Amino acid sequence: MKDRWGGFGEAKGGEYEMTKADLVDLVAKKANLTNKAAKQAVQAVFNSIGDTLKKGDKVVVTGFGTFMVRSRASRTGRNPQTGASINIPARKTPGFTAGKALKKSVR
Repeated sequence: MKDRWGGFGEAKGGEYEMTKADLVDLVAKKANLTNKAAKQAVQAVFNSIGDTLKKGDKVVVTGFGTFMVRSRASRTGRNPQTGASINIPARKTPGFTAGKALKKSVR
């Protein structure tokens, strides 16, 4: 079954999920690029965001949103099999906050 982007996507709960391949196809079509050039462009964007986050900096895309590194504090958890307390160490995780324009367009 064709999805709303003109390709074949995977359905989850009645909704379609855009994959990276679907995104590449859409970028190629909208930007009038070859699939190879679109794939390189999409990969370059993802790599740039990832590299910036690895440095601990944030990426602000005006009107879309902000990618940042969030810090999670260490905490005590429980082993579900034994019930013993375990220490879960602090860690950093990638985060995203949608911008005003993106929030408005999704409503």
